[in-house]
Amino acid sequence: MNVNARERNIAQLISPTVTELGCQLWGIEIHTGGKHTKLCIYIDRPDRVSVDDCERVSRAVSDLLDVEDVMPEHFTLEVSSPGMDRILFQPEHYAGAVGERIDVRLNVPLEKRKRIQGVLVAVEDNEAVLREDAGAQEEFVLPIESIARARVVPDFGRIAAGKPKPKSGKGKRAGRA
Repeated sequence: MNVNARERNIAQLISPTVTELGCQLWGIEIHTGGKHTKLCIYIDRPDRVSVDDCERVSRAVSDLLDVEDVMPEHFTLEVSSPGMDRILFQPEHYAGAVGERIDVRLNVPLEKRKRIQGVLVAVEDNEAVLREDAGAQEEFVLPIESIARARVVPDFGRIAAGKPKPKSGKGKRAGRA
């Protein structure tokens, strides 16, 4: 996923604070719309993120951002877990999602399409290999830097049944982005 310089700078600034509070910085998004700006910070923990974790991180990060003045305009700070439909920000996030169904939006069209859904079957050399849901079972090799946004699509039936992620198999390779 493409992360702009401002998001990268904020991540570098707040990551040590988030870590000190026992959490991991999963990712950052800045949403602007008219006069309103929202800074979304996603945190994770090996066990589970609680409301108390979000509150502690929110207070500490808010103070830090006020002191460092990296958000000069008025903004709303939102701190949450990445959730089951987590956004994949880093290559290691993709690696952890192998076997999951994901929704990918591309920066530039691949075979006249900017959106592909399918199972993430592998991550190799900063490329995500995605098997499309359609009947052809084609696989797309997508350089991670060409992905505008990727998000896990939870399989609630599998999760409720306590079944593990499906193993990835091989299909016919279709295109490269």
